[in-house]
Amino acid sequence: MTNSNTFQIIGGEYRGRKFSFPDADGLRPTPGKVRETLFNWIQFESFDKTYLDLFAGSGALSFEALSRGAKQVTSIEKNLNTFQSLEKHRKLLKSAKITFFNQDTLVFLKQKNTEIFDFVLLDPPFNKNLVSKALKALKNGNFVTIHSKIYIESEFKITQSFLKENFSEKIEIIKQKQSGAVNYCLLEIL
Repeated sequence: MTNSNTFQIIGGEYRGRKFSFPDADGLRPTPGKVRETLFNWIQFESFDKTYLDLFAGSGALSFEALSRGAKQVTSIEKNLNTFQSLEKHRKLLKSAKITFFNQDTLVFLKQKNTEIFDFVLLDPPFNKNLVSKALKALKNGNFVTIHSKIYIESEFKITQSFLKENFSEKIEIIKQKQSGAVNYCLLEIL
């Protein structure tokens, strides 16, 4: 773990708390500025909601959602070393409102789902076609419904035609921005 492998919670109950994370291939935590923008976009509808973080990585999005009053956060992380780091932080916080699974996201999304999520956080490693695969699996697995929102970070700009091809025409881009090489957007299912 290098000193640069840290992030700080921006708002809510754990505001100012620092978290560290191990080096891992494809791991790039959501920058603080981008996280702040996302949570500003959803600030009036994010409290007491359920979150599914499909590629937890450093845990920046999961822990930020928890800090800001999430009812429950379910996070998936495939890398064992990274997962163990996330579990360590969860135990330090002593929160029952966040659960981590050490599993491949696409395998997780193929399981029988019993819960529909208010927010899905989709920030996969870049250049692996995971946004497309995860969107298709999300739709097929009934993890979301009308008014569920999906947040995506990607190396390319998400377009309505991309969404139609990979999810359905019943999804709309509400907000969209770019920060350096990161494109990010918030979608709502209609």
